Amino acid sequence: MDRQLTLMAVHAHPDDECLSTGGILARYTGEGIRTVLVTCTNGEQGDGPGGVKPGDPGHDDKAVAELRLAELRESVRHLGIDHLELLGYRDSGMDGWETNHHPDAFANVPVDTAAARLGELMERYRPQVVVTYDETGGSGYGHPDHVQTHRVAVAAAEATGIPDKLYYTAIPRSAIKRMFEHMRDSGVDVDFEPSGDFGTPDELVTTLVDVAPYVDHKLEALRAHASQGDNIFLLRLPKEAQQQAFANEAFTRVRSRIDAPAHEHDLFAGLRD
Repeated sequence: MDRQLTLMAVHAHPDDECLSTGGILARYTGEGIRTVLVTCTNGEQGDGPGGVKPGDPGHDDKAVAELRLAELRESVRHLGIDHLELLGYRDSGMDGWETNHHPDAFANVPVDTAAARLGELMERYRPQVVVTYDETGGSGYGHPDHVQTHRVAVAAAEATGIPDKLYYTAIPRSAIKRMFEHMRDSGVDVDFEPSGDFGTPDELVTTLVDVAPYVDHKLEALRAHASQGDNIFLLRLPKEAQQQAFANEAFTRVRSRIDAPAHEHDLFAGLRD
């Protein structure tokens, strides 16, 4: 019997599921495709209640993890995700933080150890499509947990041989340029300018998925992560700018063992009856 069409998105922290994959998770759930979100860490190094920063007095790792996991479950509800799986590793913090050296930090877990656990989930759900970050942690982000997530997801996919297609999230450079031009033209106060090499070179983008009907789901999922709201500037944009920023999600297909177009608009191209 043919196995159920399944999408597995593998992310580093609570809230990472929203920006690059919230639209596809909502869209494919709506199409009857089973969706599985794997979150590798508990997000201990995020902001605490009242915006308390990691390392500041009053920042409680355990309390932050509990809060962020509760927010994650609310986000999952807004996106309609069928299954949430938590690997439960400790957040390593941003690159260069002292927390990078904690022995239990996700970035310090042997790749094979974490990949074996993720591989068990791949065996259970048998996803045809797996989405994660590229080797830089996602368009050059470089966060240690994102880089580790990439390594673990690729290792699990290779070890199990289960996914038919493997994708990396992408932010096309041309899309970033258009978004900032649109914001300036709309009178939005942009207090930073992305460098010219930020994002994914357009020629590496293989897949652009229309998720415009699911923008509101994505926004509600982002709002669910209220404790991290100071870090999500897109929530402060005008509605029109949000629609433009969120209407499509882009990916780089890095592996496929089925025939699919070189440029596609569906992660399941070649897999549907």
